[in-house]
Amino acid sequence: MSGPQAHFFVGGRFYWWSMSTRRNVEVIQRVTEIVEGVGKAQGIEVVDVELLGAGKNRVLRIYVDKQDGITLADCEFVSHRVSDVLDTEDVVPGSSYTLEVSSPGVDRKLSKPQDFQRFLGKKARIVLREPVENQRRWEGRLAGFSDGVVTLEPTPGRSIQFAIEQIEKANLKFEW
Repeated sequence: MSGPQAHFFVGGRFYWWSMSTRRNVEVIQRVTEIVEGVGKAQGIEVVDVELLGAGKNRVLRIYVDKQDGITLADCEFVSHRVSDVLDTEDVVPGSSYTLEVSSPGVDRKLSKPQDFQRFLGKKARIVLREPVENQRRWEGRLAGFSDGVVTLEPTPGRSIQFAIEQIEKANLKFEW
């Protein structure tokens, strides 16, 4: 690797931060802004943006959703519009990458406050940064969300609360 690098040890995990990592964060932020602008009129929201791989094997993956669910036509719309802007503005540096636009799937990521509000009553898997009641991994129904506090019902009649900032990772859990 070339260029300045910094190394961090946080929460038991080792991270390195390079100029290329910083550039990827900037690209993801700009792509998110572009997708938000493109999809706003159609009610399309950005769930997540990932820039993966290196060189000719890079993938720019965009996950989008709508209140009533995303369709293939919605993904095509976002793909064409975003692709045009990305090419015009040369947002993703380098010669090539693959653009993928997809639904977030049945186990969609929950990251924004409105995600927890929208999916009240649904089952979720949540991993916390620090244990609550000696446990970091929780699964249950989203029973409430207010003032940045998530209420999860791991079993009927039992609830646990934690601030959204305590959440390391959260996803819906598909029910068969």
